[in-house]
Amino acid sequence: MLQRTARSVSFLLASAWLAFAAAPAQAQPESDYPNGLVRIISPVAPGGISDLVARAVAQHLSETFHQQAVVENKAGGNFQIGINFLLSQPADGYNLIVLQEGAVVLNPHLYAGKLSYDPDKDLAPISAITKVDQVLLVHPSVPANNVAEFLALAKEKPGGVTVASFGPGTPPAMFAEMLQLMVPGTKFNTVSYRGAAPMLTDVAAGHVNATFISLGQALPLYREGKVKILATLSLQRLPVLPDIPTMAETIPGFEGTAWHGLFARAGTPKPIIDKLNAEMRRMAADPGFQQRVLQPNYFRSIAGSTADMAEMIKTESAKWKKFVAEAKISVE
Repeated sequence: MLQRTARSVSFLLASAWLAFAAAPAQAQPESDYPNGLVRIISPVAPGGISDLVARAVAQHLSETFHQQAVVENKAGGNFQIGINFLLSQPADGYNLIVLQEGAVVLNPHLYAGKLSYDPDKDLAPISAITKVDQVLLVHPSVPANNVAEFLALAKEKPGGVTVASFGPGTPPAMFAEMLQLMVPGTKFNTVSYRGAAPMLTDVAAGHVNATFISLGQALPLYREGKVKILATLSLQRLPVLPDIPTMAETIPGFEGTAWHGLFARAGTPKPIIDKLNAEMRRMAADPGFQQRVLQPNYFRSIAGSTADMAEMIKTESAKWKKFVAEAKISVE
């Protein structure tokens, strides 16, 4: 009897030890975070500016935490495929996602209840990362040298001026919609592409008249004389282009920016969110990050508190909700 009891106790202890040993690293206390691989989801194709930011985050976390952080691209569905993958994983900080602003402040209004996620309920903001200034560029053959002339051309030939975009609901398409709403009588023909590279190639070749794109992506073509930059979409002129006017100088109140932020699944423990937020601020202050990512791409760091990011999302979401309703835009 005693031998049987001893064997039973030994079996239970061994089973408990095996269960503990087999438990994933994520089950350990938040103070140990991270003690295993961290996955950074990039919901876009490799090579774009959003993917660049995701890889910078992965590199920083790997170097800081001395744990491997890897980027996994899960593109498609206007960010929905990547976000849905995040939501299929535990809320433990070992799966994170770098998103463009449209995923959280625009998609909920564009898809009108058909979106596969709710950013307010499903995502936990960690930190904003970068702000990306945008410009309006046209092929040199376009008979317009400023915004007023460009708009006059669009009014003169409704639908005759082509504007390249990444598809419905993407920044270039939305900026074109903003122009049409704010300048009555303006009508563009939007042409969709699968990414920035083919889009810019066609604008530079003259196959499409114009597009809206990030400053860093536009400057090489501009300096080679392959495109004209008619305006920046920031509210103030940019130091790198002091002679290029803002869109707001012609259309008061027009502003078009893009930004990137780091998110976790809702329900991720606050100590982990706080730890990651602190790392995003450290990354922003790192000279290596500034020289490697910010400066060559003309990004601006906007890393701040989680509360700051949540407030920014709230403000911009309200702005886009109003715009989408007024412009009567929807995406199936």
